[in-house]
Amino acid sequence: MAEFLSTPLGILVIVAAQCLAVLGFVMVSLLFLVYGDRKIWAAVQMRRGPNVVGVYGLLQTVADALKYVVKEVVIPAGADRTVFMLAPMASFVLAVLAWAVIPFNDTWVVSDINVAILYVFAVSSLEVYGVIMGGWASNSKYPFLGSLRSAAQMISYEVSIGLIIIGVIISTGSMNFGAIVNAQDGAYGFFSWYWLPHFPMVFLFFISALAETNRPPFDLPEAESELVAGYQVEYSSTPFLLFMAGEYIAIFLMCALTTLLFFGGWLSPIPFLPDSPLWMVAKMAFFFFIFAMVKAITPRYRYDQLMRLGWKVFLPFSLVWVVFVAFAAKFDWFFGAYARWTVGG
Repeated sequence: MAEFLSTPLGILVIVAAQCLAVLGFVMVSLLFLVYGDRKIWAAVQMRRGPNVVGVYGLLQTVADALKYVVKEVVIPAGADRTVFMLAPMASFVLAVLAWAVIPFNDTWVVSDINVAILYVFAVSSLEVYGVIMGGWASNSKYPFLGSLRSAAQMISYEVSIGLIIIGVIISTGSMNFGAIVNAQDGAYGFFSWYWLPHFPMVFLFFISALAETNRPPFDLPEAESELVAGYQVEYSSTPFLLFMAGEYIAIFLMCALTTLLFFGGWLSPIPFLPDSPLWMVAKMAFFFFIFAMVKAITPRYRYDQLMRLGWKVFLPFSLVWVVFVAFAAKFDWFFGAYARWTVGG
């Protein structure tokens, strides 16, 4: 068996199994993410939420998915059929591809590359094309306006996310997620993680992640009262399901990035407890809970407020922070809290 696994075919089997394992985790998590999102929103509004299909409504997401799958795919008469069908597939596939470099432990990763952050940033930047393609191919002004809004919004907040990540890269001296997590492995547990030295950026990163994934209060591309669901208004059945699945997978990816960059990944918050991938999953679940709570309690921004926040507040602040971190790392300020490449590299 060992000899077979060392052959090209054996390596292909191993890689395929790893990819299926990650895809299985993401898709199973997706079922519970949608369920949890609806339950949290219902609890804030003092409603029951899903409670009919399955025990405590746990199978409601499965029933909804089956409902979409068995419906007829309706394509508008004037639409570009090829681009119309490629758009939701692009949104879903690109959202899944980013998980190839997300580690759950030192060795639990499909591809442990040195430029993992660049890979994630590149793939997530391409997701805007799925939205633009969907809005343009529908051949309707309302989806097109929604796609333009989404393009402007996602590009605006990607700039801030990139600059915030640069601060973490400067502190670690590496773009590998494993090295970033190991650099946060200190004697003080929770207080050794990057959330403390990069404290202001945690909030900017989280808010930018909300805007990047079109989550409330920044869900302007699909503002129902203005654009009738925006870029996806002409979609139904499985294509619509792919759009929604891609959106939730991207949200879960942002939860994973927040965990890896600022909250120690799989590291235990208490020094004497062992590190485990379960810590990673638990932290990701916690940040998704915060995502859901923001959706439930925060009113929607106006579009001009959204763009002003990104370009006039987040961009200057993140630029100043990169300069500060660079000086702090170069001159070893704050007892080396900003220069950990000797620890994590």
